[in-house]
Amino acid sequence: MSINSIENAARYSDELDALFSQKSATGFFADNALATKFVGAKTVIIPDVDFQGLADYDRDTGFSRGAITVSNASYTMAMDRARSLQIDREDMDETGIANLAGKILGEYVRTKVVPECDAYVLSKLAGLAASRANLVKGDINKPFEALCSLINEVQNIVGFDEELVAFLDSSMYAALVNSAEISRMITVNDFKQGEVDLKVKAINGVAIIPVVNERMKTSYTFNNTAVGGFKPSENAREIYMLVCPKSAAHLVKKTEQMRIFTPEQNLDADAYKFDYRIYYDVFVKKSGLDSIWAWIAPKVTLTEEPESITVTEGNITEAISVEATCDGGEVTYQWYSCKDENGSGAVKLADETNAQLILDEALEAGSYYYFAKIMVDGIPAKESAVACVTVE
Repeated sequence: MSINSIENAARYSDELDALFSQKSATGFFADNALATKFVGAKTVIIPDVDFQGLADYDRDTGFSRGAITVSNASYTMAMDRARSLQIDREDMDETGIANLAGKILGEYVRTKVVPECDAYVLSKLAGLAASRANLVKGDINKPFEALCSLINEVQNIVGFDEELVAFLDSSMYAALVNSAEISRMITVNDFKQGEVDLKVKAINGVAIIPVVNERMKTSYTFNNTAVGGFKPSENAREIYMLVCPKSAAHLVKKTEQMRIFTPEQNLDADAYKFDYRIYYDVFVKKSGLDSIWAWIAPKVTLTEEPESITVTEGNITEAISVEATCDGGEVTYQWYSCKDENGSGAVKLADETNAQLILDEALEAGSYYYFAKIMVDGIPAKESAVACVTVE
């Protein structure tokens, strides 16, 4: 057991900081978790209340007695993530350690923490919708109809007075806002997220939240390696749209305060050291399980993955290939180059949209990495494995 487990068990969940609230697409779910209580190092108690309906009043016996059921469900937190960062003493400037620490943490939260949290939350909610068959099949050319279907399904469960939110992947969001049929229906509404007041587009009072494609997959692998980060899992599918009440989920987040060590305190290097840790998860109460609905891309199956090869400099005639099938929609491809086998630093290759990527004859000695995005009806749906091309 961790030496800090007793101390952690006594704490309540922290409110998300302002930066997280501003940048996270799903940060508002933390507003629903302010009353949840930690009862163990990894356990959260969230109450769920249920009532019996009305019965006839009897003039002889009076009122029919009804039960109030309060079930305190226990949920186990799964995501305990951390990273240690270092800045060499010689890289320090006149801004000072306090300002630099704030900049480092802020940039790290914006570029690494927020994307991972959003991806985890949305994938878990979409997985819940799929597991309960709360799915609609939309027409890629009629995004407004699909959105209305999702909203109607949710309102059939929760009624018409609940505040709803709709998450749209970036491609579907672009198609929606450019649709002539709804151009006059879009309004700009106030949207409260923690202590931050935001302005968001809305349709019939439903807040529309665009999310970049990399955070809109049904499942992810969260790396526990030197590279860290996350990537879509092998069987991940694109989430086109997801609609739910604003109060549907509880985002519970505990963070250890960022620890700062001076070069004198740092035993490993002559550098300032910043330790950051976030401990979080998202939960849905039993009463809200059927209030989450999604439109998910058709299943894509890769029948041929790009393979790593070795070629000879000055005599390159080879190519790498990918092939995929889909249970609905038109399949196309887009090739990317990247920095390593993890796909980091991906750059789109212009005009490389065929199943086969013919290698550049002018490649010099070294290692080159490539992968393909499989598109369904023009929307990214799946990524291939990364192939390494070694030029000798």
